Amino acid sequence: MTVTVLDDYQGCCGFLDAVRELDGCDVRLDIEHARISPSALAARLAESDAVILIRERSVLTREVLAQLPRLKLVVQTGRLASAIDLEACRELGIAVREGSGSPIAPAELTWLLIMAGCRRLGGYLARQAQGEWQRTTERLETESLGHALHGRTLGIWGLGKIGGLVAGYAAAFGMQVVAHGRESSAGRAFELGIAFEPDRHAFLARCDVVTLHLRLNDDTRGMITARELAAMRADALLVNTSRAELIRDGALLDALDAGRPGSAALDVFEQEPEGARAYQAHPRVLATPHIGFVEKDTYERYFATAFQQVKTFFDAER
Repeated sequence: MTVTVLDDYQGCCGFLDAVRELDGCDVRLDIEHARISPSALAARLAESDAVILIRERSVLTREVLAQLPRLKLVVQTGRLASAIDLEACRELGIAVREGSGSPIAPAELTWLLIMAGCRRLGGYLARQAQGEWQRTTERLETESLGHALHGRTLGIWGLGKIGGLVAGYAAAFGMQVVAHGRESSAGRAFELGIAFEPDRHAFLARCDVVTLHLRLNDDTRGMITARELAAMRADALLVNTSRAELIRDGALLDALDAGRPGSAALDVFEQEPEGARAYQAHPRVLATPHIGFVEKDTYERYFATAFQQVKTFFDAER
């Protein structure tokens, strides 16, 4: 049996303890991250009996799936998303399984970005690498100084599992927390004793830091437009570790150039990795390469579940 793990950029899955679940199987790790044509992807998967997807790094469309007669199972690490054409899988007799997510790693990275963004860490490190000391820009200016979190206001847009953890971190650092989102977020805010602001623009104008924790779907895609971004303060930080597509294409770069928000800390980008370049080069952006879930504990959890699902499925077929 041949099992292909797509988009293992770091080539690390073969070294996880979890891989022992598939002892005796031909486990192939695809470490490429360049986008390829559907026909090229189908050719890469031609000998696969099972395919494991790492989040939504590759998309299995009907065009790809129709060219894979050997394929019997697709496993999505984490929760199912739009990376798999589920209707095509049903029609072609391909089983689909999903894993379980964990909010811990993305919540911790979110907090890292909040702290690093507020303290202008990206600028300091870049200038230090060029031989400068305590400089974040080529010119001395007060806005290059970072600031502490204590006493400031953190806005959490989407108070789910990740947002709830981030709220706890903020309280420990002495921040005021205000939430915004749908009724579920309002209910969660009440449970946690957190302020809730139902008006979107009042929420954005109130916060020193806004962090996004929304699922991407038809309702949330592109919901944050130039108008929302312009409602933010000129010294505010926008943090996004969820999905780049929550923000209207191109709107954030334009907003940063216009001065509202003042800066951004981002882990997600459109059309990764190529689409990250414009943000990585922007002086008001701290960028990380979509590593919110990329750490050993999460990978062990994701792949233990995924490999167990493969084993269970094919054991049942025997």
